[in-house]
Amino acid sequence: MVKPNKLIIKLITTTFFVHAGWGLIAPVYAIFITEQIKGGSLEMIGLAVGLHWIVKSAIQPFLAYKADKVKGEQDDMAYLFRGAIIVTLVPLFYIFATQIWHIFVLEMIRGVGLAMVIPIISGIFTRHVDKDWEAYAWSLQSTGHGFAVAFSAIFGGIIAAFLGFQIVFILVSMTGFIAVAIIYYAIKNDPWLIKEEADITK
Repeated sequence: MVKPNKLIIKLITTTFFVHAGWGLIAPVYAIFITEQIKGGSLEMIGLAVGLHWIVKSAIQPFLAYKADKVKGEQDDMAYLFRGAIIVTLVPLFYIFATQIWHIFVLEMIRGVGLAMVIPIISGIFTRHVDKDWEAYAWSLQSTGHGFAVAFSAIFGGIIAAFLGFQIVFILVSMTGFIAVAIIYYAIKNDPWLIKEEADITK
């Protein structure tokens, strides 16, 4: 069986930890909002999730377009790193959230972060996937995503039941910082990355 190149493996590992972290929240999100947040209800949960996806979907084409305009991938890495930091810090602020509007704001901020992460990491992945093995590489990406969410969802509910929501949020951020570390130390200086001619982010 063919082994993906090292950069693809790093990208799959990065997204694994991102999804594993947020998978911990999935089984307890609704309970947390309805029981711990003032004004929380099923309707407000739907609104919070909707705001997240509206923000992410609305701005990511513009961020991706700007990133693609610059030749090379160093500016892509800047977007990816900053987005990952935003997504990683959001769960820590959940610990201090008490009002439903806090949740709305945090979900919109997370939408901004993911708008910087998802298109960029997908673009780098697409450019460097091994020729004639595209479907296989994307299947590994999807499989990693699936296993990450599955196992973290199982443990997320158990952890919340025995240790509380705060521990879950801390663990989400911890897994996120692992992803950030991989982006900064393993991917940022990878020799496979395409060097750019000009950096418009400076």
